[in-house]
Amino acid sequence: MAIIGKWNKLRVLRDTSPGMYLDDGHGGDILLPGKYIPRDLREGDDIDVFVYLDSEDRLVATTEKPFATVGEFAALRVAGINRNIGAFLEWGLPKDLLLPFREQLGPLREGQTVVVYIYQDIQSSRLVGTMRLKKHLSQTPPPYTQGQAVNLLVTNPTPLGYSAIIENQYTGLLFNDHLSGPLKVGQKLKGFIQSVRPDGKVDLRLDESGYQKVMPLRDLILLALKRNRGRLELDDKTPPEDIRERFGVVKKLSNKPSVPFTRSASLFLKTKVSACWIRIVKNNEGLLAPPLPECAHTHDLPTNKRVWQGYPNRPGA
Repeated sequence: MAIIGKWNKLRVLRDTSPGMYLDDGHGGDILLPGKYIPRDLREGDDIDVFVYLDSEDRLVATTEKPFATVGEFAALRVAGINRNIGAFLEWGLPKDLLLPFREQLGPLREGQTVVVYIYQDIQSSRLVGTMRLKKHLSQTPPPYTQGQAVNLLVTNPTPLGYSAIIENQYTGLLFNDHLSGPLKVGQKLKGFIQSVRPDGKVDLRLDESGYQKVMPLRDLILLALKRNRGRLELDDKTPPEDIRERFGVVKKLSNKPSVPFTRSASLFLKTKVSACWIRIVKNNEGLLAPPLPECAHTHDLPTNKRVWQGYPNRPGA
């Protein structure tokens, strides 16, 4: 039996001038318009189609892919507003999705992006959206563990940060002090579970917390150095936003990009005129590099020797 608002595998019954009619599974048929028919499709073949109601409330099938299906949350753009019934949202199909006034949380404008839940209205059988998301989220305890990777959909800003839907089931919070900059409503992100509170509320991060995240950051910087002939225009004063854009880490972890290297002596800061940068240094002895003064001038010599100009505590001084 064909399910409205979902993908269905239906069998072709007959070929006509408007298109092919498909078996709906309970004695009826559904039109697949000619423009959606694959060239090699024949009577008796099965085909995957999305079923919905057209502008005249007739069942119709399509091979076009909507942005979301019934039972899913999605960020959709407002295509237009009808003063009598509500807003219409672009969702990847010729017929826009209705967002009734009763399902809106406030005035909308054309071009605005809103996060909605898609469902089938019981009375009209039409597919509609709602901005009242809470009642469609799972009410069971979140099954997540600390550090678990999850898919997120940003729904709205809050005084503490941003609410986000987790894996199309639960909601969580991304705190402002864990972010390097503002997020956008409808933005899809990869995130991590920071904690699940006893009351079921979920705290989120956009990166893994703790030292285990610093290790991959070190590796990313080393790889970038090797690809850039051993030098990067980054140092401890580089804005966190610049480091996030390049390496995908958040503000607290990117505030001091050279921190992971002070223990391994793999990198040191070098200056030229007034600009600081990070550069690879050979250290065959495995010695730890002493702390350098701000923008200390340095020169690296062959193999395992270094002379640190203008640094009173340099090795051998």
